[in-house]
Amino acid sequence: MLAGTLVLGMAGLTALAQNPVTQASAPPLPGMPPVLDPNDIYAADHAGMLADHVKKYPALVYVPNSKSDTVDVIDQKTFKIVGHFPSGGKEPQHVVPSWDMKTLWVINDLGDTATPIDPSTGKRGTTIKVLDPYNMYYTPDGKFAIVVEERLKALAFLDPKTMKVVDTVHVDCPGIDHMDFTTNGRYLIASCEFSGQVVKVDVAEHKVLGYLRFAKDKESMPQDVKTSPDGKVFYVADMMANGIHLVDPNTFQKIGFIETGKGCHGLYVSRDSKVLYISNRGEGSVTVLDLATRKIQTKWQIPGGGSPDMGGVSADGKQLWLAGRYDGEIYVFDTGNGKLIQRIKVGKGPHGLCVYPQPGRYSLGHTGVFR
Repeated sequence: MLAGTLVLGMAGLTALAQNPVTQASAPPLPGMPPVLDPNDIYAADHAGMLADHVKKYPALVYVPNSKSDTVDVIDQKTFKIVGHFPSGGKEPQHVVPSWDMKTLWVINDLGDTATPIDPSTGKRGTTIKVLDPYNMYYTPDGKFAIVVEERLKALAFLDPKTMKVVDTVHVDCPGIDHMDFTTNGRYLIASCEFSGQVVKVDVAEHKVLGYLRFAKDKESMPQDVKTSPDGKVFYVADMMANGIHLVDPNTFQKIGFIETGKGCHGLYVSRDSKVLYISNRGEGSVTVLDLATRKIQTKWQIPGGGSPDMGGVSADGKQLWLAGRYDGEIYVFDTGNGKLIQRIKVGKGPHGLCVYPQPGRYSLGHTGVFR
């Protein structure tokens, strides 16, 4: 099958047969807070725009150590570890802010558990059972938490208050792991790491609409997914192709590719919505992409190498924090000049760290995707 091929399941034939304009102009998902600026979906996520209820939270970074089954808590100002506790299960992968931004969840993939953290104190709560939580997101209306069941090839829609499963969407692609949502909140596009595909899902109907294959599984390994500020393109990091695919979310077709570096992995939008920070885990670098021109501005190299993976941008936009997945350390970059400010030793296998608090009105999950 050729790269960029669209594959439709029977359930998706009718839905994707719609005129693309109809999908793009569909009314917002009911209950989703109104988009402040259609040209910048991150307009509420700019530097310093902290919601009133998160302003009191201490500026900390929560690091899930997937090979140590622990969480390290780092003070953003001193770069010192100020907390350390068991994750509450085996192989914690990400620390996820809840939709209302009042709880952080440590999701333990192989432990089938999730452990809450109170961001007002940085302290952990009581661990609960959650099946196969590799990653977790929230629907833009806040109605559901979406647990990404990578091992089980499914998206589980949970009641965010009880964390009980309400519905499950099974997907026909192995390795589902990261996603983002369209501007109107009606669709999500998720990466399938082990099949070289992305899948499109109707958020309201809980239905798979179709699959887009980039290449054979040994030639493509899609990772993080991020929407452009104007919502016209989805960027999909590909660890095997060493760059990002550009996908039109309405037609669900690949429209371009940009080579960024070996092991392209994580995607983070700057606080002014002007650039995209792209971590290249396989070569120890960060590529900076101009979002208006879709041209590479520069590349930051980690002195002596490293394995930058997942992370986030500080509330003021001046720092980019990334986990060194294979080096047991955290990297802190100055976003003004690209210089590495700090290397902080943590536990084994640090992965989806969460920089908190962050600006925004509500959280879509992962390590901090806000609107």
